[in-house]
Amino acid sequence: MRILLINPPRHNEILADNPAFIDEERGFNPPLGLLYLAGYLKSRSEHQIFGLDAQAEGLDYNDEFKQRIKNANPALVGITAMTFTLLDVIKTIALVREVGKVLNKKISIVLGGPHVHLFPEETINLKGVDFVIKGEGEIPFYKLVESLEGRGELSNIDSLVYLSQGKIINNPVGELLENLDDLSFPDRELLPIEKYNSILSSDRIVTTMFTSRGCPFQCAFCDRPHLGKKFRARSARSVVDEMEECLRLGIDEILIYDDTFTVDRQRTLDICAEIIKRRLKFVWDIRARVDTVDEEVLRNLKQAGCARIHFGVESGTEKILKVLNKGIHLTQVEIAFKAAKKLGIETLAYFMIGAPTETRADIFKTIKFAKKLNPDYAHITILTPYPGTLIYRQALSEGVIKNDYWKEFARQPKKGLQTRYWEKELNQEELFKLLGKFYRQFYSRPSFILRQLFKIRSWGDFVKRVKTGFKILR
Repeated sequence: MRILLINPPRHNEILADNPAFIDEERGFNPPLGLLYLAGYLKSRSEHQIFGLDAQAEGLDYNDEFKQRIKNANPALVGITAMTFTLLDVIKTIALVREVGKVLNKKISIVLGGPHVHLFPEETINLKGVDFVIKGEGEIPFYKLVESLEGRGELSNIDSLVYLSQGKIINNPVGELLENLDDLSFPDRELLPIEKYNSILSSDRIVTTMFTSRGCPFQCAFCDRPHLGKKFRARSARSVVDEMEECLRLGIDEILIYDDTFTVDRQRTLDICAEIIKRRLKFVWDIRARVDTVDEEVLRNLKQAGCARIHFGVESGTEKILKVLNKGIHLTQVEIAFKAAKKLGIETLAYFMIGAPTETRADIFKTIKFAKKLNPDYAHITILTPYPGTLIYRQALSEGVIKNDYWKEFARQPKKGLQTRYWEKELNQEELFKLLGKFYRQFYSRPSFILRQLFKIRSWGDFVKRVKTGFKILR
């Protein structure tokens, strides 16, 4: 079977609260979910698999996009569906249907991703959708392909949603794969590797990587618990084998996209030891919690080449950390950042404003704390209550958000959706002003500007940093 996997454009993307310079400069990461599907299928079958990342390749809904679909001549098309790009998903489906008419063939379309896991029945009712796969997709997708070729029944495929005689068949989510080492590596050669970079590493070829799945923590603003909180991790050998493969492909930097890379302390040390043992030299980033690192862990990460750690700090007050159910304390934050700085590991701190009960005074305390903490970078957002989160349910129950607008959008997607915030204490206008103030106060400090000047590696890097600086300050 000929199969085409598509990451749709984002021309109709629903943007939340990011300042313009963040959205303009964020770069592109490979659609790892699609690459996992391709890798799993290729290791177990002889199907012909093609990939198309419309975002990284800058494709619009034009003749070139249509021709690329036509050239693949697929019998099955898989599309990544995010809530924020749902309008683009729908336009991509329509384009696939047009190609099907030109080719005079029925092309089956299956959607996967976080959006369909939250809204499976709303998604299967969208025009042109044949199948929906909830949750982790490798095994259900493989079984769907087998079934379409006459080997197996749709009714026996866990996590699959489809229509039968006009009735929605919503199969339950199956057991999670326990041994992640059994998964094939993502097929990164499916897409043009050189297209991927990061706002923090614009001159390097970047890829992303998962070394674990699931998150055992219960942050009130996060939808991960809804998607599966059971933590499962790959072995150190498997992780470093994949890192070596990335290096052979010419990739310069690996962004580890685990929710928390350092959940299992011993595994973290084992991965570092394996990298050092193999004498691998490359740049890599991780996401971690401040309560899962100590000086020994950080020292080993540094020796193994870890260049940057992304920490979710969220707030500079104990009160709001408790509201967010973050489970950390400010003293732990300060200790972790101080230790990382001492060892020469860059830090990126995530902050958010607009939490329940948060006042202007609380936000100014967070700004003050951020400047005192002095991370290498800060990313600040307005807390957006997303579907599947504790805060979204709280907002609905308290009437802060009047209706389940995410579900309504999933049922009838249309342009003009405005994301809503927690506006009980501060309204949207106040939050946007405070967000801008936070960015300006953090990034306009002379000490920060001087530090950036020392990091410039090329003329292009200099121009990019100057342009970004002007956008922040204007």
